[in-house]
Amino acid sequence: MKWGVLGTSFISGVMAEAINNDEGSELYAVAGRSQQPLDDFVANYSPAKAYSNYDELLNDDAIDIVYIALPNHVHHEYVVKAAQKGKAILCEKSLSVDMEKTQQALNAVKQSGVFFAEGLMYLNHPLVSAILEELKQGTIGEIRSIQASYIAAISQFTNPGSKGALYNLGCYPMSLVHLILQSQFGDQIFDNYSMQALGRLGQDGNICESSALICFSDALTVQVHTAEDHGLKHGFTILGSKGAITLDSNPWLATQSNQFSVEVYETSQRQVEVEAQGDGFFYQVANIRKAIEEGQKCLSRPSATLEDSYQIMKLLTDWEQAASI
Repeated sequence: MKWGVLGTSFISGVMAEAINNDEGSELYAVAGRSQQPLDDFVANYSPAKAYSNYDELLNDDAIDIVYIALPNHVHHEYVVKAAQKGKAILCEKSLSVDMEKTQQALNAVKQSGVFFAEGLMYLNHPLVSAILEELKQGTIGEIRSIQASYIAAISQFTNPGSKGALYNLGCYPMSLVHLILQSQFGDQIFDNYSMQALGRLGQDGNICESSALICFSDALTVQVHTAEDHGLKHGFTILGSKGAITLDSNPWLATQSNQFSVEVYETSQRQVEVEAQGDGFFYQVANIRKAIEEGQKCLSRPSATLEDSYQIMKLLTDWEQAASI
């Protein structure tokens, strides 16, 4: 399967390594607008072709799937263009920066009938499936609250148009919250919720740190926090009526060795080890290739479907609005 990569950022290189390590995939082409980063990418990852224009890559009939690794605010533009060219699409998270652009992108995908996936790579990793299986066992009872945080000092590397911490980092804890609540309560849980948030602005005028409290019912609340100008620290705890699950290793940077703890209140505590063959990018490339080979139009849960990407974007944009008041 021949991959074409739009953009030569750090994340493009990470994906290039994953593509090169998948026996059924080929890093066929890359496109970049700045010559030196493009030359460096070619030297490091050895694609067969290099373009200095994004549209030229999209016009290459040999390419099976396009990976869009551009800033968030232009994702929709190239999702639409790739869909119109009949290309399968992997679009880096977040899908967009508002619901209008999100709808434009997803409408183009549906109209063209192409494969589409959002690059929430960690959802493909076995760690996520293991967490869902633990919840299914009912050890911690009914979910009552989730506390989630992800911070990383990435603000100096991000494009101001990408709209800051919520869309660059907050998408990770929010998408995992979405998956867990969906698995336990169904999609109807997102039909009615209220949200309050506080936000701090960075030098680029975007929200660089924010905390949100989401109430899904009197007995179910979620606290989400993110920041992009300090640290590298994760936190994710699921509090149930009988016990709690705490993710000890970083679920969003899952590796070959991962852990989470399961506690039954005042009774017992154990650690679950989850071994894997690689990281989330490794599994993402393999899962996408297999899905396309099987004629599917999207990934299946626990990876994000089109409808999941839409709902995650709705939660993120609601968070931005609440934090901006």
